Parts: sequence; C-alpha cells; structure tokens
Amino acid sequence: MLLYLRLLKESLSFALNALRNNKLRTLLSLLGVTIGIFSIIAVLAAVDSMDKKIKEDLSDMDLNTVYLIRFSFGPSEVPRWKREQFPDVTYEEYEYIRRSVNNIDKMSFNLFTRNENIKYEDKTVNSIRVKPSTNEFIDIEPIKVQSGRFFNESESNSGAPVIVIGSEVATGLFGDLDPLGKKIRLYGQKLTVIGVLKKQGQSTFGDSGDVAVFFPVNFLRRMYGDNNKTITPAILIKPEKGIDMEEFKAELTQKLRTFRSIKPGEINNFFINVLSGFTDFIDNIIGQMNMVGWGISFFSLLVGGFGIANIMFVSVKERTNLIGIQKALGAKNKFILFQFLFEAVILSLIGGVVGMLLVWLCSLGLSAALDFDFVLSTQNLLIGSGLATFIGLVSGIIPAISASKLDPVEAIRTGM
Repeated sequence: MLLYLRLLKESLSFALNALRNNKLRTLLSLLGVTIGIFSIIAVLAAVDSMDKKIKEDLSDMDLNTVYLIRFSFGPSEVPRWKREQFPDVTYEEYEYIRRSVNNIDKMSFNLFTRNENIKYEDKTVNSIRVKPSTNEFIDIEPIKVQSGRFFNESESNSGAPVIVIGSEVATGLFGDLDPLGKKIRLYGQKLTVIGVLKKQGQSTFGDSGDVAVFFPVNFLRRMYGDNNKTITPAILIKPEKGIDMEEFKAELTQKLRTFRSIKPGEINNFFINVLSGFTDFIDNIIGQMNMVGWGISFFSLLVGGFGIANIMFVSVKERTNLIGIQKALGAKNKFILFQFLFEAVILSLIGGVVGMLLVWLCSLGLSAALDFDFVLSTQNLLIGSGLATFIGLVSGIIPAISASKLDPVEAIRTGM
C-alpha cells in the first residue's frame, strides 16, 4: 500500500512538473479533455435540471389526467393531413361524457385561444393567457387561489362575467390595490374580479398561471359560438384513483365513437392523451438529448486522449535515463508501468476538473440570470471524474507499457 502511495506522490510530482515546464504544450493537450468533459457534463446537468423542473411542474397533477382533443400530444400513426380533418370536441360531448362514462372524478371543458390584452381604467397588461374553462378546472390543474375564490358551477353554466386573475396580472393592473370586486375589460366586455391566484413561478412549458386569467367557458362561447377557428376546445378528465386506465380509456373511446356515429373499422377521429404518456414522451426526448451530448463530447475526448498519449510518449522519451537508473536499482516493470499510468490519469483528471469547474461557474451564472434552477449533481461530478480517469487510463496504457519494457542498460545509454 505504501508503495502505491509513493507511486501516486511521484506521479503527481511528475504531472505538475510537466505543467510547469511545458505549460503551453501540456495545456493544449489537456484542452481536448477539458472541452469533452465540459460538453458532456454541461449537457447532462442541463438535461437533469430540465427533467427536475418538469417533474416539479407536474408533481401536483394526477398523471392519469386525460386530455380529450383532436390532436395527439406525441407521435401518431395517423397522417397529418388526416388529423387536420378531425372535428373539435364539443360542449355537448363534454356533457354527454359526464353523464355516461363511469369512474370520472373531475372534468372540465376548456378553450385554448390566443393571448389577449386586459384593461383596468387607464392601465393595460398585454399578451395575457386567457383560459376559459368550466368550474372543475381548478381541481385538475395545479393552481391555487390566494384571495377570493374560483367561479362556481352556477357561474360556469350561465357564463357569468366573473374572472380569476394571476398574481402578475393583478400587480400589473392594480399595483397595491385590492383587485377583488374591481371590473376589468376583456373582449370589450366588463368582468368582475372574484379571485387572485397564488404566485406559481415560471413553468417549463411556458404556461404559468401568474400571467393568465380564468373565466367561465360559456362566457366566451356565448360571444363567439363553437365554430371559431382561432379556438381549440379540449375536454380534461381526472379519473377516480385506483381504476384500470386501459378499461377507462376503452369505455371513453366506445362512448365517444357511439356519440359521433363512427362505423366499425373506421379510425378514431379524436385522441385520448394521458399525462403519463406525455411524461414518457418527455423522458424519451431527454434520453435522446443525453445521447447527443455523449456524441458531441466523444470527439473532444478522443482528441484529448491523443493529447495525453502524446504528453506521455514525450515524458517517456525525456525520462529514459531515469527509467534505466530506476530499473538498474531494482525497480520492477510493474512499478514503472503504474508510475506512468498514474501520471496519465492525474493529467486527465486535471483537465476534467477544469471542465467541471467551468460547468459549475456556468450553472451559477445561468441560475442567477434566468428564473431556472440549474443543477450540477454529485452524480454528474462522479461521471465526469470517472470519464476523465478512464481517458487517462486508455491514453496512458501504451506509453506506460513501452516505458516498463525498456532495457535498463539501453535506457541509460540512450539517455546519456
């Protein structure tokens, strides 16, 4: 054990000497390892941070939540031209499904439409997300009311001119004033503010409730009807807990096919998107991003590996006389082999540590500049260290073997 510790100490000394005596050559050779480790750890950290943020955003939602809509959230076997001919879901279908499908806990009819400007007296907030829905939407989506209330079933059914606003909308329109009971103007109509949402923060999907407003879907339906091409309807369903989702989807499919008079053999002209399927799709994308990161870094690590091998071959040549003396004094081949191998690993680790330090500095800068928690995990640091060690071993093995096999007499003569 003491022998290996002495070897490690000597190898560290030789590696630091190489950095001191040949700064430019060594730094250029280590640059490939630094860039390679930086590339892969930066990608892994970015992907892990994104994955963490997505899971946090979806943590308050039931992963069995169903989005019944005319398009698919993921890849589909149905050609695009055919999907574009599918009809929108309707309010009548929403009412029919509510009556006829079993095991539904909560259900909402929503309209996805373009952003709008909202006014209060002489103040205007621009490009606000409008989210017309039925009253149970608050029980499906992870939004919480901070003051006031969400609209009830009676207001939802009648399309009452009431509205619930996000925290940033409230600040933009009212400042320090209490928004409750105030009338704001949207679509040229006046709506009474009955609730303000709790601050939610930025969402991964750019769909934060802080810059959104919620009002009864029938308020907008009464104004525009059900055939407006700028509006996309969707039915959101939260099934009861513990049910068989495949059976639930099968019943939902059968009921809607019957309602739409779809003949046997014809394809469904709607999509049942389950949130868990969407998360699987996201996981697949994240996996592909990781593969791209490994692919990009491979070439940098390859160049870095050749650089370290070059340093070690030069080191063997410069220390040929010293190797001969060590072997003449009784040093075994294994001692010489490990000496150069440790040196290669240490050099590679130095390049890797610099790469990971750059990632850490970038993560601090990005976290401070953006509303996003950029995480550099211990696992990624261990991956970077392990990768640098592996590169050092692979790059240093041939020079180390060549050094260990030198004849002591020839080595002393050549070095003189």
